[in-house]
Amino acid sequence: MSAPARTRSRTPAAAGRPANEVVLDVRDLTVEYIGPDGAVAACKDVTLSLRRGEILGIAGESGSGKSTLITALTRLQRPPATTTSGSITFHPADGRPGTDLVGLSARELRRMRWSTMSIVLQSAMDALNPVMRLGDQFVDVLRTHYPDLGRNGARDRTTELLAMVGISADRARSFPHEMSGGMRQRATIALALACEPELVVMDEPTTAVDVVMQRQILAQVLRLRREPGFAVIMVTHDLSLLLEAADRIAIMYAGRIVEVGTAAALYRDPAHPYTRGLRDSFPPLHAPLRTLQGIPGSPPDLRRLPSGCPFHPRCPVRVEACVSTTPALVPLPEQEAACLLLTPEESR
Repeated sequence: MSAPARTRSRTPAAAGRPANEVVLDVRDLTVEYIGPDGAVAACKDVTLSLRRGEILGIAGESGSGKSTLITALTRLQRPPATTTSGSITFHPADGRPGTDLVGLSARELRRMRWSTMSIVLQSAMDALNPVMRLGDQFVDVLRTHYPDLGRNGARDRTTELLAMVGISADRARSFPHEMSGGMRQRATIALALACEPELVVMDEPTTAVDVVMQRQILAQVLRLRREPGFAVIMVTHDLSLLLEAADRIAIMYAGRIVEVGTAAALYRDPAHPYTRGLRDSFPPLHAPLRTLQGIPGSPPDLRRLPSGCPFHPRCPVRVEACVSTTPALVPLPEQEAACLLLTPEESR
């Protein structure tokens, strides 16, 4: 049983459009949490783009704004979180004009979810319905978006999807609590791909599993991404994982993107001191032994951000201007970084 035929026409190859075309374009996105004491910006002026077939990684410590960003991108945020400015433009592969997701109604978003964009949540046990068998959850999604697909066709498609992530067909009869953590996580990945979306957002897809299962899940994501050609946004605190899996990586700190560029550039020559600290906090597999260096201090309280560059209280190379001047992203050959040291005339 193949995927429903109408979804095939959305793939870049079928539409005859370039594989590197932008599928998601985010401009000056700001997300605030509105409370009795005022608004707190958890994401501030975020600008990024994602191309078809690309894996974009988003990394940073806890509290850097990663989860707020992806719930805003997928329009899953709930009060008190509010998108106060900016745009999130989705460009469909069939050549239709782009759509700003910020302005869509709940009904319009419901039509896009699963069939156009989907999400793999961090906790697979919470994402799956604990009182429904796994196969029934797949059938519900498939028949909701493809009303003409019969129950038998939906079950055949479920078997295909599970096999795609290495899960045997008999597991469709299992409840989530009867499966291992790694199997549940792979099942949520298969469920996210059920309707062949153009964009898949993965929130910490390997956090709750051991390193062996992390390797298996990562290998499957890379293989699956090549076959249907969907684009992926992968969010994690583990920069080493993204250096291996992602095409480009965006580093977040205090709600802002402080560096974005190719994975090779961020590994070889990170331009921002924070990125350098993240890179140097894990051991290389093929290099002489060395003492690991952590990043001193803790991420700032978003309610009381320091003046100037938000990283300056923890930065080992800060200069006097860092205390008063907020740096903008500076274009470099393979990346962009927000650091005054990259603009010597401003660092004086």
